[in-house]
Amino acid sequence: MSENNDKKIVTRFAPSPTGFMHIGTMRTALFAYLWARKNNGTFILRIEDTDKEREVAGAIEHIQESLKWLGLEWDFGPDKNGPFGSCIQSQRLSIYKEYADKLVQKGLAYGDPYTKEETEAFRAQADAEKRPFLFRNHRPEKFENWDGTRPLRLKVSEIKRYKWHDVVRGDLEAGEEALDDFVIIKSDGFPTYNFAHIIDDHLMGVTHIMRGDEFISSTPKFLSLYDALEIPYPIFATLPPILRDDKTKKLSKRDGAKDILDYREDGFLPQAMINFLALTGWNPGTPQEFFTKEELIKTFELTKIQKAGALFNETKLLWLNHEHIKLIPKDKLLEIFKGIITSYNGTVISDEALGKMMPVLLERVQKFGDLKEMLSNGEIEYFFAKPTYKKEGLVWKDESGFENTKQYLTKALNAFEKIALNDWNAEALKNSIWDYATEKGRGAVLWPIRYALTGKEKSPDSFIVGSIIGKIETVERLKYAISLL
Repeated sequence: MSENNDKKIVTRFAPSPTGFMHIGTMRTALFAYLWARKNNGTFILRIEDTDKEREVAGAIEHIQESLKWLGLEWDFGPDKNGPFGSCIQSQRLSIYKEYADKLVQKGLAYGDPYTKEETEAFRAQADAEKRPFLFRNHRPEKFENWDGTRPLRLKVSEIKRYKWHDVVRGDLEAGEEALDDFVIIKSDGFPTYNFAHIIDDHLMGVTHIMRGDEFISSTPKFLSLYDALEIPYPIFATLPPILRDDKTKKLSKRDGAKDILDYREDGFLPQAMINFLALTGWNPGTPQEFFTKEELIKTFELTKIQKAGALFNETKLLWLNHEHIKLIPKDKLLEIFKGIITSYNGTVISDEALGKMMPVLLERVQKFGDLKEMLSNGEIEYFFAKPTYKKEGLVWKDESGFENTKQYLTKALNAFEKIALNDWNAEALKNSIWDYATEKGRGAVLWPIRYALTGKEKSPDSFIVGSIIGKIETVERLKYAISLL
């Protein structure tokens, strides 16, 4: 069968409802979505739920929520039938039965006559003789009527070397050893993936199939079924695997791969995740790395998908997320920060105070989960409450006693108290003490000021903190530190 490149572009994302939405699975959805939208085509969400033993309750809703979070809207899906009917495979059983009966009538499918034990014995014999097990070597000479109680197998009518073209991998081929009589309808009446997806893709008008490289070895089987059903081949695009840090194997749950919605809980933005997924295995051919969804739709090309495995680079994901956070309008960002601070700290904070604080927080927040973490572990509690600490912490590492430190803090207190409220800002604070700190030693002078205001060894500089917490609070904290000494 030849490829038909003249049809309206139709792509599909066809996950099984097993509960976990892997980062690689979502990249497949994204690439299919981008290609459909770029070509004003159709994007279908199909649920392949024919393996009922592996199905997880609530998984279909989880799949839909994952796509909605990323903004990948579908044209037809489990909530919206197409002209071809339902997008849920378990609701299409009569269609698969119809196509199975056609194959039986043509002599291209037959009921498996063997028990599970007999099949395993054939397999064991092949292993003992160090040859591949092929069911077609045990195909019965005469096909009995198939009554649905036994699995139905496709009869591979032509044993040949298959050649096909892949948009990403180029021309591929496989020999006769890749062809066998495989099950297309199970004894429970449900179709196998090998059978159902080909029929559905045909009836739904899918023109481009994007999937992982693990399906390359099965492609000759798929092609033999396309031929048996006299269905034209779609266009294949094999996506590269997403690799873990050491590049030795695919990223998996064991390597820390998370469900896509876990990234939402961690405070990642959907637009940043889309940007990151697109660049994981696809190269625009330019230095550009920051993309909006609209830019990706305009730029995306199948021919720019890379062949080699793509590294899961969390550092890059964090950078992209930080860049996307900076694009959020200030008023909206204020509301987000205020909501997080209220939820995790209980503090009701004014827009004015938060507006002063936000530039400092933005420097340290790559994802909103960072802010939640800083609040929960007390890392930035000094913005909201007086710090508690031991007086030894006030002393700079090169100082031997408390007297000089007390003198430095007193000098800072006097300098800060002279600054008018209307002039209170980080620059004014710095100017009031900088020459003195330079004369006495910046570390010796500035360290106790910062520690008095924050109680932390690591924090923004004292002038920024002082400008945020205000004059009254700054003065009170310096007086408390001096009293300790």
